[in-house]
Amino acid sequence: MLRGLCAALRGHLIVLCAVVGCGAWIAPGHAQPFPSRPVTLIVPFAAGGPTDTLARILSERIAAELRTTVVVENVAGASGSIAGARVARATPDGTTITIGHWGTHVLNGAIFKLPYDVVADFEPVAMIAMGTQLIVGRKSLEANSLKEMIAWLKGNPGKATAGTAGAGTGAHVAGVFFKDKTGTDFQFVPYRGAGPAMIDLVAGQIDIMFDQASNSLPHVKSGAIKAFAVTSPTRLASAPDVPTVDEAGLPGLYISYWHGIWAPKNTPKDIVTKLNAAIVAVLAEPAVKQRFAELGQEIPLPAQQTPAALAALQKAETEKWWPIVKAADIKPE
Repeated sequence: MLRGLCAALRGHLIVLCAVVGCGAWIAPGHAQPFPSRPVTLIVPFAAGGPTDTLARILSERIAAELRTTVVVENVAGASGSIAGARVARATPDGTTITIGHWGTHVLNGAIFKLPYDVVADFEPVAMIAMGTQLIVGRKSLEANSLKEMIAWLKGNPGKATAGTAGAGTGAHVAGVFFKDKTGTDFQFVPYRGAGPAMIDLVAGQIDIMFDQASNSLPHVKSGAIKAFAVTSPTRLASAPDVPTVDEAGLPGLYISYWHGIWAPKNTPKDIVTKLNAAIVAVLAEPAVKQRFAELGQEIPLPAQQTPAALAALQKAETEKWWPIVKAADIKPE
């Protein structure tokens, strides 16, 4: 009987050891290092627009840095807020991130009743680019300078059309400020992104746009559209012939169209750090710098590429623009 009892105990110990050993082998699989799955980079606008272009330049290189796949997904509509809501609700594990800008992560909070908070529901990852806008018009427009364009608009009140990427977007806000500064009047035509709007401007279906330089420059350089001014105090290195708004006769109409990367709130700090390191490495690549420069985008200094720097910029821009937007009573259309 004693021998039988010992045999039974040995059997139980063998099973117990097998289970413990199996558990010790399986456990690491539940805490795999990031990234263990592909990363989805959400673009809040249609394919072909300036934000989409920047995302696609970065995605393949970020994938190489992270040693995973980065899938670019366009989720357009409602000035980027449909994408914003999706990312805000996503699992905070680093596998869903978004590219955004001054419009999506500042202006939208002042204009729309959103199901999320543009600050509190996201983790800043990195600022990636500092850009500006160009004031552009169709090739056949009866004006060759900003002053002539303003005169033409005043001579045709309410008739001209300005394309935007949607109500409340940067192009819309810039157009409202332009109206206020110049005393002109024209109609806004909303599209599902800057890319589709630019297609119609090139085709002569709309008259003007207040557009991100990265979207407009290729068409300006090809002669497909006219550029009247850049909304910054200095000229673009990639378009040295285009005057600043100060030089063109409309001083102070400065709009910085910066871009950043965000993750959902509560994404672990170590994952944010790893994402930031990958992005910083990509931004240092000469080929990326060259491509961004061609699009009128300036890569910020390394000290400005941190999550903290992006958070500080977003806070400062919110404090600057929200009172202006609310005073202008800009509403979604």
